[in-house]
Amino acid sequence: MDLTERKLKILQAVIADFVRTAEPVGSRTISKNYELGSPATIRNEMSDLEEMGYLTHPHTSSGRVPSEKAYRLYVNEMMSKRELSQEEKDAIAKGLYENVNELENLIERAAHVLSEITNLTAFALTPGTEQDKLKYINLLPVDEQTVVLMLVSDSGKVSNTAVRLDKPASEETLRILAKNMTYNYSGKTLSEALTIDIIKTFKEDAEAMAMFEHSIAPSFIRTLEDMLNVNLYMDGLTNIFALPEYSDINKARTFFEMVNRKSDITQKLISRDDGIMITIGGENQDEELSDCSVITATYHVDGKMVGKLGVIGPTRMKYDEVTSVVEYLTENISKAFMLPEGEDDD
Repeated sequence: MDLTERKLKILQAVIADFVRTAEPVGSRTISKNYELGSPATIRNEMSDLEEMGYLTHPHTSSGRVPSEKAYRLYVNEMMSKRELSQEEKDAIAKGLYENVNELENLIERAAHVLSEITNLTAFALTPGTEQDKLKYINLLPVDEQTVVLMLVSDSGKVSNTAVRLDKPASEETLRILAKNMTYNYSGKTLSEALTIDIIKTFKEDAEAMAMFEHSIAPSFIRTLEDMLNVNLYMDGLTNIFALPEYSDINKARTFFEMVNRKSDITQKLISRDDGIMITIGGENQDEELSDCSVITATYHVDGKMVGKLGVIGPTRMKYDEVTSVVEYLTENISKAFMLPEGEDDD
């Protein structure tokens, strides 16, 4: 049995109506709203589509709902990229450009913006990578015996750690320490930096050597290890309560338990392919995600792949809209981060 043009149009109409209403779609509804023929004709076509595996027939209703196979066909062949409205673009720009000073904060806000626009559970992943290189190191005095150790990587990742010194340090000593550390560590990968011993380079400044060895080095090592770790931000977890699919409290609880196991969900997201990736229901090859669709995209800073951004939601999803928002966000993350950095340089 072939998928004729009429069948495709009816299938697309069923998908559109079900995504909008979350209610099984009947032939009368399609006939009335889409002008695709009489109810009897449409009913026959829908019966064929069900036989072909594109529609399912809930026992409690005379209407039909799209199957995962139907959603996959829609995503692959029928979905067109939706142009975001100016209002949506303005909301994204406002969320990304305001007070941008660290990549971590930017990505966390990106997850929030994505959740706000799509009304789904959004996530952002900033995977640490052994190939990320240190760019510069600074020591910023807070008071006589407290400094902030700042590490910045080539990818834009920033880590700030407060360090308590054994004794007060002069600005000149801090300057020498920061300059020496930047000279020795700049251009080294985070993993390589953990193996470098630079204490001997302070041989002409015993005070700086002692301060580095006893106060700075332990915090520096812990900070490097933290930068190698993966950070996962999630937003909009309570959005599921507005979705009919999760009106069952047990199903909602299962979803919450899944997304709250951050180490598990992180590993699942890391393993996904680069670029825009859409997996529907059973395609996720994970029982916990078998009733969900996951859309992810990779984002870049300075042309380097940094992490992933996306949503988790029901298979009844506005794939065209969500994909457009995810893509627009990832395309603008680098621009949003680089703008304030350039202003600081000026």
